[in-house]
This record gives sequence, structure tokens and C-alpha cells, in this order.
Amino acid sequence: MKRSKLLLIAAIIGTAYAIYLVTYFAGAAGTGDNAEQAGAALATLLVMPHMAVMWLAVIFNWLGFFLKARWAALTAGILYAVAIVLFLAYFMFVIIEMILCFVAYAKMKKRAPEFVE
Repeated sequence: MKRSKLLLIAAIIGTAYAIYLVTYFAGAAGTGDNAEQAGAALATLLVMPHMAVMWLAVIFNWLGFFLKARWAALTAGILYAVAIVLFLAYFMFVIIEMILCFVAYAKMKKRAPEFVE
């Protein structure tokens, strides 16, 4: 079975976005006076659950790609959906990855269970 190109595209986009999130909010927290730093800290606190779920989704996305695991593709798609709900303002950065993961899950073939005798 070949690796899913859809999962690869979703993983690359998701990784780029997750890295952007970390660099943007880490950079914003260190600049400005006390009021600006407090505002940046509050914004980072609000985005932190979204950021954490995004990283989990990216990890499962890469697992699904490298292991050719259908369950990991589904888990990544669900986690991308949860990330959208956690921070609706950034839904446009996550919706494509979510759709790609669900489509990849649907296209991947079920493997027969392997029993150990």
C-alpha cells in the first residue's frame, strides 16, 4: 500500500502552521512595555489549547503518513476539528488539513487484522 499524498500535504501544512503559531506567540511575548507584555501573555494563554491540540494533530498526521495507519489519519482529522473549535478565529488555517485527513482516511484501505498464533 502506498503512502497517502493527502496526508503528506496535510502534515506539511499543519507543521508549518504549528511552527508559525509557536514563533509568533513566543516572539510577541518578549517585546514591548509591561502592558503590551501582559496583553501578549493573555493572548498566548487563550491560544495555548489550540496550539497544543494542533501539535497533537500534526504528530498523529505524521504517524498516519509514515505508518500508513488509518486510525492515525482519523485521529488527526478529529484533532484538527477540535483545534478549530478551540480557537474559531484561526479556523481558516486548519480547515484544509482537517478535510485532507478525513478524505485520506476514507481513501485508505482497511487492513485485515493480524492475529498472532
